Amino acid sequence: MTRFGHLRQRLRQVALLAAALAMMPTTAMAQDLANIANGQRFLEANCARCHSIGRKGVSPHPQAPAFRTLSRNYPIAALEESLVEGLWTGHPDMPEFIFGPGQAQSIIAYIESIQE
Repeated sequence: MTRFGHLRQRLRQVALLAAALAMMPTTAMAQDLANIANGQRFLEANCARCHSIGRKGVSPHPQAPAFRTLSRNYPIAALEESLVEGLWTGHPDMPEFIFGPGQAQSIIAYIESIQE
């Protein structure tokens, strides 16, 4: 094999490696996905009995907004403080919820991920 043949082969190997690495999720992406999944679990456990928490569907409680539409009325990131300090100003019979900062971040990440 000529010198240029080795160089071409090496360049092909590097290009294949770069393509494979580009397709792999980064650690940050994996952490973001885990954070979103945690937020979904918190909402399923605490909010789904009244609110539609997915990308479609009707809220079981007629006065509870679907979470995928919250950005129409609120900046989603601003809800994080309410989640930590105590959220109770939703529909009239909504119980008060207080989440830890990590839980609130996960909930916000999930809600942001489903906005219409």
